[in-house]
Amino acid sequence: MAVVLNVESLTEQLTRYVQRIESLEEEKTAIAAALRETFAQAKLEGLDINALKQVIKFRKMDQEDREEQETTLHAYMEALGLIRHMTHEN
Repeated sequence: MAVVLNVESLTEQLTRYVQRIESLEEEKTAIAAALRETFAQAKLEGLDINALKQVIKFRKMDQEDREEQETTLHAYMEALGLIRHMTHEN
């Protein structure tokens, strides 16, 4: 079944979508600028931006996924000799 729109309603529909998308693009640009400014301020205050981004990434994960990621990262680092395996000796 074909959808038939008259030219006037199609024009109105397209105009609404185009205007909404343009508005969202402007908001996206403003948000990106605000993020850059916030990271720049954090850097000026001595924070490590890469570590800050990693913390933000981990906060987005649920507890189980985060623990799995941390375990995997630890195992990889240990395998590459970046950290020593800890043994508990008395």
